[in-house]
Amino acid sequence: MVEASHKPSPKDIFLQLLAIVTLYGSVAGVLTLLFQFVNLQIPDPLSYGSAEGARSAIRFGVSSLVIVFPVYLWVMSFLARTYAKEPERKEIRIRKWLTYFTLFVAGLIIMGDLVALVNSFLNGELTTRFLLKILSVFLVASAVFWYYYWDMKDTKPAGMELFGWAVIAIVAGIVGISFFFVGSPKTERLRQFDQQRVNDLQSIQWQIVNYWQQKEKLPATLSDLNDPIGGFQVPMDPDPESGAVYSYVVKGGLTFELCADFSLPSNDGDVNEYAVPYIPVNPSIKFDGRWTHGTGRTCFERTIDPELYPPQKGLEKPVPVPARY
Repeated sequence: MVEASHKPSPKDIFLQLLAIVTLYGSVAGVLTLLFQFVNLQIPDPLSYGSAEGARSAIRFGVSSLVIVFPVYLWVMSFLARTYAKEPERKEIRIRKWLTYFTLFVAGLIIMGDLVALVNSFLNGELTTRFLLKILSVFLVASAVFWYYYWDMKDTKPAGMELFGWAVIAIVAGIVGISFFFVGSPKTERLRQFDQQRVNDLQSIQWQIVNYWQQKEKLPATLSDLNDPIGGFQVPMDPDPESGAVYSYVVKGGLTFELCADFSLPSNDGDVNEYAVPYIPVNPSIKFDGRWTHGTGRTCFERTIDPELYPPQKGLEKPVPVPARY
């Protein structure tokens, strides 16, 4: 009878769908942040570049939560006021279907996450990381199931309102903690500038090695590396407002020094401090080097090993073949 007198309107359907979608988005955002907190606090030495990937995931998770979660709260608050005025609307079929569907999908997602976590554990995932992620999934899933289980009942436990405020406080706390890991937007921009400086120094370093292999001498200045045919141009500092430039000094023999001005100290716990070398033409050539730096002017001294990087001067070079049409 209730369904006959109160058929779901487009407004009802829209609000119910919006509540479900924002719930999924909020749960995904919270789990993303919790997982990445674990990844950063307990880094896996086998996962190269995991720190930067975790920070990127945290930024996306925060972006999702600060938009999606307030919308979810508004929708649920609006629906609660509507049900208080018109209790019969709580019995419309679309609401029950979507609520049970939410529990069903949430169960599938949780099982999928657990399968992925167990698979990671069997592939060598650190035990502590594995257990903390399992705990995160269990707590979030329990909160969702508990809330929607009682939401389907006519009577609610006395602590339901307190539970809602606790969830809001926890989500706000998780978002706040996120900035401890990724810093402010300004700090992140400075970190990206520093990463670009490291990438530039890598590129310059390889060009110096290549220059020595071709000419058996180190370039006198960085401008000697400019190659209009090959397309290489000595990069400039990525921050135009800093006015800083990269410096290069020949220390003697096969030793040279590259310097740059950095905005922030590198993170000792970040595996990215071992910068990926610039990929040379010959993939068998490698040139590893630590790029740990502090704030301000930092110099990196390098010495070319002729056995690892033998001179190429005088070697037979391929003769260009004219194209035929």
